Amino acid sequence: MPSRLPIQDICAGLITSIGTAIRYWFHYTLVAFAWLGVVPLTACRIYKCLFTGSVSSLLTLPLDMLSTENLLADCLQGCFVVTCTLCAFISLVWLREQIVHGGAPQWLEQNQPQPLNGLGQQNEAPGAVNVVAENVALEQPANPPADLAVVGENPEIQEEPADDEEEEENDDEEDAVIEDAADANNGAQDDMNWNALEWDRAAEELTWERMLGLDGSLVFLEHVFWVVSLNTLFILVFAFCPYHIGHFSVVGLGFEDYVRASHFEGLITTIVGYVLLAVTLILCHGLAAVVRFQRSRRLLGICYIVVKVSLLVVVEIGVFPLICGWWLDICSLEMFDATLKDRELSFQSAPGTTMFLHWLVGMVYVFYFASFILLLREVLRPGVLWFLRNLNDPDFNPVQEMIHLPIYRHLRRFILSVIVFGSIVLLMLWLPIRIIKNMLPTFLPYNVMLYSDAPVSELSLELLLLQVVLPALLEQGHTRQWLKGLVRAWTVTAGYLLDLHSYLLGDQEENENNVNQQAANNNQHARNNNAAPVVGEGLHAAHQAILQQGGPVGFQPYRRPIKFPLRIFLLIIFMCITLLIASLICLTLPVFAGRWLMSFWTGTAKIHELYTAACGLYVCWLTIRAVTVLVAWMPQGRRVILLKVKEWSLMVSPPEIMKTLIVAILLAGVVPLLLGLLFELVIVAPLRVPLDQTPLFYPWQDWALGVLHAKIIAAITLMGPQWWLKTVIEQVYANGIRNIDLHFIIRKLAAPVISVLLLSLCIPYIIAAGIVPYIGVTPEMQNLVQRRIYPFLLMVVILMGILSFQIRQFKRLYEHIKNDKYLVGQRLVNYERKSGKLSTSSHPPQTTPE
Repeated sequence: MPSRLPIQDICAGLITSIGTAIRYWFHYTLVAFAWLGVVPLTACRIYKCLFTGSVSSLLTLPLDMLSTENLLADCLQGCFVVTCTLCAFISLVWLREQIVHGGAPQWLEQNQPQPLNGLGQQNEAPGAVNVVAENVALEQPANPPADLAVVGENPEIQEEPADDEEEEENDDEEDAVIEDAADANNGAQDDMNWNALEWDRAAEELTWERMLGLDGSLVFLEHVFWVVSLNTLFILVFAFCPYHIGHFSVVGLGFEDYVRASHFEGLITTIVGYVLLAVTLILCHGLAAVVRFQRSRRLLGICYIVVKVSLLVVVEIGVFPLICGWWLDICSLEMFDATLKDRELSFQSAPGTTMFLHWLVGMVYVFYFASFILLLREVLRPGVLWFLRNLNDPDFNPVQEMIHLPIYRHLRRFILSVIVFGSIVLLMLWLPIRIIKNMLPTFLPYNVMLYSDAPVSELSLELLLLQVVLPALLEQGHTRQWLKGLVRAWTVTAGYLLDLHSYLLGDQEENENNVNQQAANNNQHARNNNAAPVVGEGLHAAHQAILQQGGPVGFQPYRRPIKFPLRIFLLIIFMCITLLIASLICLTLPVFAGRWLMSFWTGTAKIHELYTAACGLYVCWLTIRAVTVLVAWMPQGRRVILLKVKEWSLMVSPPEIMKTLIVAILLAGVVPLLLGLLFELVIVAPLRVPLDQTPLFYPWQDWALGVLHAKIIAAITLMGPQWWLKTVIEQVYANGIRNIDLHFIIRKLAAPVISVLLLSLCIPYIIAAGIVPYIGVTPEMQNLVQRRIYPFLLMVVILMGILSFQIRQFKRLYEHIKNDKYLVGQRLVNYERKSGKLSTSSHPPQTTPE
């Protein structure tokens, strides 16, 4: 092998690599053009053609496909259309699986010809369980034997042990019945599999790389054709037909002007079309049942289920949160000194944004309400909240409920939910606002207007709120435990005051006695069988017995006191008063505390109430945390408290305070400030400030931006590969606040980072302000250099990184070419060095006798 490759070998290797790269580039360009260009562009143009409403658009569709106008906008819109159709297809397949595995509704199975079971009779029930039950009942005689009777129900029937042969014979008969039932059920399930394509086999042979064309083959072109065809079919079936059905109906009924005034004409018209389509399908299903067209009847019923579930999903996920959001806004108008006219103007100016914000607020409200209900279930007796669905129940399946429950039950549940959620908003928002306005006339309204002359930037405060205050509150598990403790304390108080302790929390003492008695019985039974008593198993058995008695799992019996309805009514009144007081405290105390603290900082300037409330809430959280820590220490005695105080006093000693202060100044002050200023000079100022204007820098805002960037950089560093900065950050985090190593932090973290940031800030400034003026350039050129040197040096650094990467790649290519041309093989050879010769003898040397 030569020490250096000849030039012709390097050129040949480069040409081969370039050819391979060009081939891959062409293939992946074709893949990107197909999936990011042809598919979305075709979807957009077909969508526009169908919804134009003219015949000429259909005739000019081929020319519109080849048009180069609005390519980027049409591709983006087409990506949204393709995403919607893909989601619709996935939802349809998933709903089909839900119908197949969960079973169709009973009305869909009525008058359905059933296959014959093992007894030569038709099955009347669609499921396997009902078929087995029916067959077992037919096998049984009129008077069941003792081994089939339930012990305890008929005292005249005595338990008699059956012979082994009879038991085996009965087991064989039952197995034959179950097999026949399974065969019958398979016949019924075959009708449910209305998809004739073999999806499972196709899924096994198809991979994402092969489907998208990333494996280097051209098979993906067929997939592109099928995606375009499927997308066109879904647009035609799920968008075009419902829209035009709704459009003709709205125009026929004379509601066109009202729908147009809503600014969401297309959405409302499509929903109306789906409603009319659902009514039409259920009528056609009934007609097909009358004339006994079974296949048509079943197909129409399944289509109705699809439309029904789609509409219910839109109502529960879209309409209900939107109603909650608007009701919250209407009930809180006086809190922000607004009127319905203001909301109408904002809706007229930006209808989409306004509706989205209200929907988002409603979703947050529903989410936190559901979270609070889950917390209540952890405290209250199982069975108290029987009227609310348990989201943690493994048997709860909302899609199955949408499939099986009739529309009137969904409508009743929707109305009840609106009443409950709306009443809670009135109780906890509208009524407290009225009380506050009467008792504290100067407290409201909240200041939510942004003032440009405020001494503190709103952006910086918003970043502080999002990056410092809220994470500190939300990442702590103590808040939920405090709320749970308050709920438990309130429940215990209300239970003893109204004699509803058994109803709210259950009879815990009685349960414990039952557990102990059951454990004693199990231990006595173990002694009778010459076995050692097992307390754990007895407790487990007693616990299971307690859970099972008096009802299914998830329900516990309770003692019903006298005048129970009156006590429940008083409990509801007590709960409403408590919620009202809690709402008054939450609306006033954090804002009071935040305004008072902000007054020392900003003076008389008005601050956005979101920030004052967040500041006050954080202070309240710290106070409650300190009180709970002291309360937790008190049962441990005075000695333990003194030891804890001594430990904390050592932590708050002057040397520790100085170390913590130095670290905080360096890592939370200097580093974010330099980082934010560098970001301002490199990115923000060149983009926002023209060359004929002077940029203004606000250190406070730069520091807040630097906090955000420092958190992002630290998170990316911790998620990335192992290098010195990641090692140092992990070590500092592992040491914590109590074991701060000031020397290590300064030497390994603060000094290198600050040095790099200072060099990045100072070197360009020295070049622009100290060297360029002495060259003799014009003032305009000096200004251009001063304003553009920071992004220019960033580009230089990026180019140097790319160049170094390309050099490493060229070295790898060089070694690859050399090995391909000259390397014969690599083999590890065992050898022994003896007198400079390689010993290859495999036999020991023979010795001759002297």
